Amino acid sequence: MIEETRTVFWENGQVCMIEQRLLPHEFKIVRYDTYQEVGDAITTMVVRGAPAIGAAAGFGMAIAAFNSQATTVEGLQADLKTAKDFLAKARPTAVNLFWGLERMMRVVEKPGWASADALRQGMLAEAQKIADEDIEINKRMGANGAALVPQKATIIHHCNTGSLATVGWGTALGVVRSAFEQGKDLFVLVDETRPRLQGARLTAWELKNMGVKHMVIADGASGHYMRRRGVDLCLVGADRIAANGDTTNKIGTYNLAVLAHENHVPFYVVAPYSTIDMSILHGDLIEIEEREQEEVTVIQGQRIAPEGSPAGNPAFDVTPNYLISGIVTEYGVIRQPFAVNLAKLAAEIKGKA
Repeated sequence: MIEETRTVFWENGQVCMIEQRLLPHEFKIVRYDTYQEVGDAITTMVVRGAPAIGAAAGFGMAIAAFNSQATTVEGLQADLKTAKDFLAKARPTAVNLFWGLERMMRVVEKPGWASADALRQGMLAEAQKIADEDIEINKRMGANGAALVPQKATIIHHCNTGSLATVGWGTALGVVRSAFEQGKDLFVLVDETRPRLQGARLTAWELKNMGVKHMVIADGASGHYMRRRGVDLCLVGADRIAANGDTTNKIGTYNLAVLAHENHVPFYVVAPYSTIDMSILHGDLIEIEEREQEEVTVIQGQRIAPEGSPAGNPAFDVTPNYLISGIVTEYGVIRQPFAVNLAKLAAEIKGKA
């Protein structure tokens, strides 16, 4: 990846993204002119990863503001509510989508806008702030998580949580990056992450570019490597964390957590505070996105299952909190009891707001 290129950014009145579906074979920047196009990019996974989706939603709202023909503040506010409702349907599980939209709507609903153009500039400024803050937050998480990584460590990583899943730096893979830049000797076992192969396509590509030693493994091989090779820790991201610490992440995370628990391997979730949804009491209340069957039955245009064989394709699963060793955030590492300590952190942040 080109070091200075953000996953999602604003340039010349357009929302720009790295086209992640083409990686690792082609690096391409795509540009969008409407919020409808941004919503489709989120749905079709041109951009993916909870923090990156949140930033994309912010820029989607900004471009909706500039495309609106409204000449009054009230008219623009109505158009932006329509855009927000459209973007909210892009993907149901990643809480950062809704967090980003709600943050943008607080700008929309702020009283005292002098003109529609002032509100437009305010929307772009807030979207840019979300993007800039993401990188800073990720670097803080990286430093907090790197303290958990031994000097010579073998790590299993699931899905993709690097710069591509965020605006820049990364969450769980950001921990790997921070530890590597501290001079630690790392070897990463990269779950391929079926069915869309985010690990094999994206994580391996990022690790190769960083110069980190790694090896791609089938998702079903993680238990074998824990028993026979030895693994020091597992690192994963999150798309939503419930108030009790149950975590929704890419499908296969639960399997990995069970195997880590069985083999006494620490299992850490790395995610920004914005991923924690205190309104959800436990993970079974989180909506799980079901995607197209063809993602399972077809690989790069080649059908691998018999015609007529149905396929289930949940995009995420829920890891119960008792399988999680700690949740690494920009505020530090949260440990059991998660229900108590997440509530305490939420109260502290609210008190400082």
